[in-house]
Amino acid sequence: MAQVVCITLNPALDLAFNLETLTLGHVNRPHSAQLEAAGKGVNVARVLASLGHEVIVSGFLGQDNDAPFGLAFPRYGVEDAFVRVPGSTRINAKLAEQSGRVTDINGPGMPIEAAHLDALRTTLDDLFQRPAPPQAVVVAGSLPPGIDQPLFAELLTTLKSYGVPLWIDTSGPALLTAIATQPAAVKPNETELADWAGSALDSHQQRQVAAERLHASGIEHALISAGAEGVLWVSSQGTWQSTPPSVNAINTVCAGDTFVAGMLHGLLSDFTPHDTLRFATALSAEAVRHVGVGTPHADDFDLLQQQTLVRRLDDAITEGATR
Repeated sequence: MAQVVCITLNPALDLAFNLETLTLGHVNRPHSAQLEAAGKGVNVARVLASLGHEVIVSGFLGQDNDAPFGLAFPRYGVEDAFVRVPGSTRINAKLAEQSGRVTDINGPGMPIEAAHLDALRTTLDDLFQRPAPPQAVVVAGSLPPGIDQPLFAELLTTLKSYGVPLWIDTSGPALLTAIATQPAAVKPNETELADWAGSALDSHQQRQVAAERLHASGIEHALISAGAEGVLWVSSQGTWQSTPPSVNAINTVCAGDTFVAGMLHGLLSDFTPHDTLRFATALSAEAVRHVGVGTPHADDFDLLQQQTLVRRLDDAITEGATR
């Protein structure tokens, strides 16, 4: 298995509540509550570690409340290479209703200074100077205060200089900055892709054209997620569409992070494109059935893969949809 670095610049302690229905302006009593050391890159790392990869997590943590992370990382099976900075890591509240609707209340994060970025670069340099350096880098999540777009672009340029595939999952201006640096992969949803494309993408055909443009702009793997409608993947190996199995969606918070990990796992493991997309889509579907990331160890995971529809869209001689 591969060694992967997962970077979360703006991690969080996720406080997740599961409740029947959220009623604004009233006392709400959830069925359950769960506090987890998280952040998109940490979530990706957890899945990759569960799949057998050697995973290193890095980014910035507040030194005032890093204890939950210090306890969680050994449990997740990942190596801690986070830079500690003054202050407290933010707390995000996630309110998941029985209908599948999720309301996120996300804190802004700790201010990051130039010295903190220098410390992160030093940490990353040390990781890539090891006798067996990492084989891929994932940067996932939002940017904390203090890291503007030019600084983010500089960091991504540094990561690209290590010569390994760079995968990015972010949104807003950070996504546009990331695309301009031409990483190996990005995973916008259809709304985020529309922001980049400059027009609404109301149909599958419009999304496919935009995804193909994104790939042509220098992105090796253009991954476009559209919730229950599945994922569009454009790469040098073709244009593929997956449709997930029908499941009872309880919490969609970690579905995207799980999908990114599943795709990277498939590619690092030399799966075929069909099997890579099927595996990642099924794993993401497994994740929405509960709080937390998806697990390939679920009793019915093989069935979820069988029920995942994958088809190639650009092959004139394809036999059509396959499972």
